[in-house]
Amino acid sequence: MHAIASEREDRRRPPRVGLFVTCLVDIMRPTVGFAAVKLLEDAGCKVVVPAQTCCGQPAFNSGDRATAAALARQAIEAFEDCDYVVAPSGSCGGMLIRHYPELFAGEPEMATKAERFAGKTHELVSFLTDVLGVERVTARFDGTVAYHDSCAGLRELGVKAQPRRLLASVEGLSLVELDEAETCCGFGGLFAAKYGELSNAIVSRKADDIRKTPVGTVLAGDLGCLLNIAGKLQREGSPVRARHVAEVLAGMADGPAIGEPQKEARR
Repeated sequence: MHAIASEREDRRRPPRVGLFVTCLVDIMRPTVGFAAVKLLEDAGCKVVVPAQTCCGQPAFNSGDRATAAALARQAIEAFEDCDYVVAPSGSCGGMLIRHYPELFAGEPEMATKAERFAGKTHELVSFLTDVLGVERVTARFDGTVAYHDSCAGLRELGVKAQPRRLLASVEGLSLVELDEAETCCGFGGLFAAKYGELSNAIVSRKADDIRKTPVGTVLAGDLGCLLNIAGKLQREGSPVRARHVAEVLAGMADGPAIGEPQKEARR
């Protein structure tokens, strides 16, 4: 009887979700983190934010597997007591889910922990729709938007229909498709730093695609992509604004868009 009662209590207990904030969100756009917390709490989750650092992707992509593995160990330990780990980024999510197990292929004990960690980790919007079954949000955003599919979210995690499904429930929002929604924006983390001219050529094509589409805002699920796209649009004088999809879904898109100056507080 005790075991049955305990099982019932577990079913009633809200899932304990650890938010993997990501470096860019923490440093460049904290509102994305707050929006993620709101969406998760609205969906009935208990959200915790353990002490954390980088997911290790820059080190991993540059061939420094030792540093990447050290950071992975920290993350796996920090989120040990969480039922789920959720990241508002397909890029970081891809690292946590797809590449952490690779790092410990020769260490059976850590490989088991990494697999278990990967199995409970999800990108934010796909977690809301695919795991929690969220079908709509109570948010409003007046305007026409397009959605850019980031490479890692799309190709590593299969994030495509999920954000569009929830955006369809946002009052006042009209979603139109870019001709090349699935084409890379040219950011790629270290890629943009190492191959600046090539990165600029790629983001120029992305900006052209956005500019010929009748939208006021471009959305995405990866802040790296959005910083790159917003920077290019602003340098070219485009009025199109860039926002993280979580901000719109949470009803927290009333502040400055990405790359815009913060409004001064009234005295």
